[in-house]
Amino acid sequence: MFNLALVDLKQSIASWRLWTLLGWLEVRQRYARSRLGPFWLTISMGVMIGSIGVVYGALFGQKMSDYLPFLAISLVLWTMLASTVAEGSNAYIVSGTYIRQASTPKLIYILQVVWRNMVILAHNFLIVVILLAAYGVKSWETLPIFIPALVIYVLNAMWIAMVASLLSARFRDLPQIIQALIQIAFYVTPVLYRPNSLTRFAFIVEWNPLAHLLSLVREPLIGEVPSLLTWGVCIGMAVVGWLIALTLTSRYLKRIPYWI
Repeated sequence: MFNLALVDLKQSIASWRLWTLLGWLEVRQRYARSRLGPFWLTISMGVMIGSIGVVYGALFGQKMSDYLPFLAISLVLWTMLASTVAEGSNAYIVSGTYIRQASTPKLIYILQVVWRNMVILAHNFLIVVILLAAYGVKSWETLPIFIPALVIYVLNAMWIAMVASLLSARFRDLPQIIQALIQIAFYVTPVLYRPNSLTRFAFIVEWNPLAHLLSLVREPLIGEVPSLLTWGVCIGMAVVGWLIALTLTSRYLKRIPYWI
């Protein structure tokens, strides 16, 4: 049932030199002939976090020592997820020339998107490190939890990108719809505000899988341990999502060159 997709995934992973090189070159090309290079991403993200932090921190009556690290972690990690899904929806479309002319594993282009956004995440994460160093780490014991949480986070981002890219190759209006949905998801997910800020409308967070996904990677960095519910939701999303992604990929992989 998954044979074709698993073979393609294995071949794509084996070609890691290709997609890591292409992903890194795309990041560098955005800032060609710039002295700071990709660190302009970090600067722009830092400015946004600083400006939003001051405004929303005052509106919500938050202590800057608590709110700024929370906001930085949320925005940096959310940006990685949103960019991976948005760019992933166009992965096959923008690589159409290569797909039609060369017989390469198709999931290379998904891995390229994921890797590129992981590189950007690494640059932006410098802001988180600086803020944690400035305001202090809440709990050193919870920090190691961030590693497995990040793995689950990336796995979820990847299967969503796989499904989005496949469907977008077939339905060309879908990337625009996905962009709109990501914008809506940003407002109903606790990125700018804390999950417990909603009292009457707490169900928006409780029933939002993206809220659990973001909490999974954010809480270890702010000195909290993700709940068993959060772990269950995120791991369940990864398992079910990958089954769906592999099923769709196995069924429609050979049609991608005709769709694009």
